[in-house]
Amino acid sequence: MNDMNELLALQRKAFAADPDPSARVRIDRLNRAIDLLLAHQHEICEAAQADYGRRPALVTRTADIFPAVLALKYARSHLKSWMRTKRRRIGLPMSVPGMRATIQYQPLGVIGVISPWNFPVNLSFGPLAGVLAAGNRCLLKPSEITPTVSAVMQKLVQGAFDPAEFSVITGDAQVAAAFSRLVFDHLLFTGSSTVGKRVMAAAAENLVPVTLELGGKCPVILGRSANLAAAVDRILIGKHINSGQMCIAPDFVYLPRASVDAFVSEAKRWAQSAFRHWPNAGDSTNLVDDRQAQRVGDMILEALKAGARIVELTSAQESNGTRLVAPKLVIGGNDSIRVMREEIFAPLLPLRPYDRIEEVIAELRASPRPLALYYFGDDSTEQRRLLSHTHSGGVTINDVASHFLIEALPFGGIGASGMGAYHGEHGFYRFSHARAVLKQSRLNVNGLLGLRPPYGPRLERSLKLLLRR
Repeated sequence: MNDMNELLALQRKAFAADPDPSARVRIDRLNRAIDLLLAHQHEICEAAQADYGRRPALVTRTADIFPAVLALKYARSHLKSWMRTKRRRIGLPMSVPGMRATIQYQPLGVIGVISPWNFPVNLSFGPLAGVLAAGNRCLLKPSEITPTVSAVMQKLVQGAFDPAEFSVITGDAQVAAAFSRLVFDHLLFTGSSTVGKRVMAAAAENLVPVTLELGGKCPVILGRSANLAAAVDRILIGKHINSGQMCIAPDFVYLPRASVDAFVSEAKRWAQSAFRHWPNAGDSTNLVDDRQAQRVGDMILEALKAGARIVELTSAQESNGTRLVAPKLVIGGNDSIRVMREEIFAPLLPLRPYDRIEEVIAELRASPRPLALYYFGDDSTEQRRLLSHTHSGGVTINDVASHFLIEALPFGGIGASGMGAYHGEHGFYRFSHARAVLKQSRLNVNGLLGLRPPYGPRLERSLKLLLRR
């Protein structure tokens, strides 16, 4: 069954019959998702290889399967505590014997998830951890740009789940547009800000609440106190994952002007070791399709025409027509070129020299808020200043991207990089309704306070007591 309207109706009917599934049921669903991924790693890796043309199995297992399994297992371990009714203090100036305030977390119902092509498994099954832990049903629309992985996920989910629990819808961009117009109880979209605007507009027609995980240009700030060799190592590792096709990849590096030459030398030294067999090494990934390759090629040509210097980090060059792009640094040019304005999604790393850290902070404050920000250095004053004077979805200090793997931390954007956060308990709460429940005392509270008309001296005395500073 691939008819999204029928599946939505089926899941709504099933949810109405069981609107608050037990912890046992939820854990069983999480276990089936975990088992699905673990048992079919080889098939998933082959599918990713087919879609990309070149994507090592170790990349798919490390960056796609592992984080998803981590999220599902974390939710399985903690969902019983998340599900518990939480008692709250009444918070009134006078105690009322017998009055009780609690929060009960209810499943929302049927959740729609639209996942991207860059990590098609991770960004499908990672959010599913919170969706299932919260007791919801789910319809997933994976990207049409990685159709083989999408088809494999659909087949595997059909074998492990009743369609009333979890189903996968495949199809092109028109199918995705129709999917975003369905009357879900919540819709999660991960992808570009351009498409995110359309998804939000479509969801708004039915007042469907949305979580948007977008992207933007994630900056690295290299402080003067940074260990340069360690910083280059960690920055380039993060940039090389999936050939830079990652929403939290470092998109450019602010560094002290005096450190530019040393950074370039260290990056070349690093690449000689990491890419000594490039492009024949088995650890490099293609850009996903010809459109992306053309876009990146145009970025490079534009940068050269604008006077930028392109520093090749490998001696081997790309062959004509290939989608495997050699890692490069971009130095100079101007702020109007695309590599400085747009999210790159490729192994190109612009360097932006600065003289004073205040210049960097001013630029960041004037720019769209990114999904992630990275700082390298041991200057605690500088760290505090960056954290207090800038905004971003998340921050990693002295590394890149690793905050994504910490399930206890919320993951999400701010401003242009998205809205709402999930991961761990934050995903559980994102896909739950926090229902306020107040149990009133048997005492005649209204009478004691003087709230019953006609109002008079008793209410005056109560207000005098309640309105103290």
